[in-house]
Amino acid sequence: MINDAVLALHPGLTVVTGETGAGKTMIVTSIDLLLGGRGDPKAVRSGARRAVVEGRFAQISADTVRRVQEAGGELDDDGPDEHGPELLVGRQVTPSGRTRAFVGGAQVPVGRIDELIGDLVTVHGQSEQIRLAGRDRQRELLDRFAGDEQHQRLVRYRHCYDEHRAARSERERLQAEAQERAREIDVLRFGRDEIARVQPQPGEDVALAAEALRLQTSGDLRADANTAIEAIAGSDDEAGGALAALAVARHAADRLAEADPGAAGLSERVREVGYLLNDLTGDLSRYLDGLEAQPGRLEQIAERRFELAGLLRKYGSSCDEVLAWADHAGERLEVLELADDRIGELSTRIEDLEDELGWLATELHDARVAAAMVFVDRVRGELAALAMPHARMEFEVTSVELGPSGADQVDLLFSANPGSAPRSLGKVASGGEMSRVRLAIEVVLAAGGGSVTFVFDEVDAGVGGAVAVEIGRRLALLARHRQVIVVTHLAQVAAFADRHFAVVKSDDGQVTTSGVREVAERDRAVELARMMAGIETTDSALAHAGELLDLASR
Repeated sequence: MINDAVLALHPGLTVVTGETGAGKTMIVTSIDLLLGGRGDPKAVRSGARRAVVEGRFAQISADTVRRVQEAGGELDDDGPDEHGPELLVGRQVTPSGRTRAFVGGAQVPVGRIDELIGDLVTVHGQSEQIRLAGRDRQRELLDRFAGDEQHQRLVRYRHCYDEHRAARSERERLQAEAQERAREIDVLRFGRDEIARVQPQPGEDVALAAEALRLQTSGDLRADANTAIEAIAGSDDEAGGALAALAVARHAADRLAEADPGAAGLSERVREVGYLLNDLTGDLSRYLDGLEAQPGRLEQIAERRFELAGLLRKYGSSCDEVLAWADHAGERLEVLELADDRIGELSTRIEDLEDELGWLATELHDARVAAAMVFVDRVRGELAALAMPHARMEFEVTSVELGPSGADQVDLLFSANPGSAPRSLGKVASGGEMSRVRLAIEVVLAAGGGSVTFVFDEVDAGVGGAVAVEIGRRLALLARHRQVIVVTHLAQVAAFADRHFAVVKSDDGQVTTSGVREVAERDRAVELARMMAGIETTDSALAHAGELLDLASR
């Protein structure tokens, strides 16, 4: 395990070497984590709270800066002047499996890291050879070689394809729901017509209930109103009541006011009470007149409430709710009745999109066919330099049904030996041949642009001798245009490095840990000799290492 390690990477070719099991691949794993790779909680050292990986990126493209800033991140202006602002990226993994990612100081979802900074680094691990055998990956490489115009064609095609798929899905849904939609239309129309026929008014049910109660108790109401009038004004047969008593009080208050001016206010208040009682008597009389019997009105109310009850059972607990249901039903009917029109609109749009997809797919196909000839010619040239002068390659582009990337199936055919017909790369290439094909493709693609940094995890797997020397040479050539980081076990490759790091193990008797140290120029021959001879470094291995360094320098 690695407690703490800092790898100061520089432009050019950087190699990472070390004994088997020392932890070389952890370098690639760490870079992959920074780029959004899966965080394995088992990789966290026992007893540690978390594993932390941090990276500092320079030479950031304008598009990447824009995406990072839109995500809330910022660039660090404290980087070296020759590199300009730098981008800090961090990743944390806990033993429980929780993981957090930071880009430019802003925490972002792990799934968005590749979208934000995926164009900065291309990592080629051991799994890349498996991917390279896949037809989808081969089509991606061909499109990448075809350049920015092909990328723009793919963007337009996929936008059109997604719209076409969404339109077809909506039309199929509307068609599948036709019967259910027809039933719902019938229910809504019936309900709306029934409500329109009864014509309920806002609050009508409450008003009718109150009126019915008043009519049903009109006898008691009249008696109580008469009692109140008699108590205030007396009966028709006999004067009296509160007004008579108040008249006596008014005369007494007037005499008080005449004898004592200070009591004038009391006299005025008694008079005001008299006015109020007179007004109240009038209001009670008018109320009593309004309680005159209305023959048949109770029956009319009962019939109307019966009509409303039918609506209240179905559409709401009050007239207001029934009216609200009717409004919603009208809106819903508009939507449902427009569905057939929508199906027609979608059918027309689908036909237009299919025409557009057809000619866009043709453009993609023509560009792929044109790029394939140039691509394989350049890759064959690289393979010749990698000791495969007789290798044959060709792209077989065949038409298939329209898919997310066009109407092409791409198959990279390969033959390493003369006289053998090219067949699918994944079926005929050995591990060593696949490694060289992968490197040749990356050298060709790098010449056309792409990532600033390439990381290769044992691209030299399955090869050795002169072929390994040629792989080291091609990696050095690639490093003239890009930053290249290579994890290797071959001295022939490591000899071409501009900077050399070694992963070394240490054991305190209880825990074995690994660390990373830079191999000084004066010690490189010793490290290369160790790689060739194993644990013990021999004089012949040192001599051979010196020859390799001389060859690489030339």
